[in-house]
Amino acid sequence: MNLYSFARGLVKTVLTPVYRIRIVGKEHIPDEGGVLICTNHINVLDPPVVGITSPRPVSFMAKEELFNAPVLKNLLPNLNAFPVKRGMSDREALRRGLAQLKDGKVVGLFPEGTRSKDGTIGKGLAGAGFFALRSDAAVVPCAIIGPYKFAKRLKVVYGKPINMTELKERKASAVEVTEIIMNEIKTLSDNHR
Repeated sequence: MNLYSFARGLVKTVLTPVYRIRIVGKEHIPDEGGVLICTNHINVLDPPVVGITSPRPVSFMAKEELFNAPVLKNLLPNLNAFPVKRGMSDREALRRGLAQLKDGKVVGLFPEGTRSKDGTIGKGLAGAGFFALRSDAAVVPCAIIGPYKFAKRLKVVYGKPINMTELKERKASAVEVTEIIMNEIKTLSDNHR
């Protein structure tokens, strides 16, 4: 058993009863092939929550500073995380994310780039659209619906993959595709409260 599987089992055992996690729509995540899960970001626990609710292992970009912390720098790569420089176009992180998707893996992304302070879904950054347009991955929107409070229901809703065919044919911009992804996340959130 690798560290990811062990940590996933441990985190699932702890978080599922504490937050009464309910999963909706995980059948929308394809069993094979590259998948880009795009979700809102409301809490520091969002990455592990997506990791335990997805039927497949998920890789996440994490801010580069975390990879400089003494314990985390060795732990994070074993938990499928890879660094990204925030606030700028990080070509290496983009290459790594695309390579993972092309290798048929699942990449989790928080298009907003940072946590929402009030729980509302904000504007996404163009990176989500970049990955969606540059890969053949299924683009699955996801809404995490809080609160993260003991014994309160936390819901993780996966939507149907977004049809990218028409967007790619008409050469939609990364910004436009990101807006579409964010609208799908907001719709999921609004419809499952």
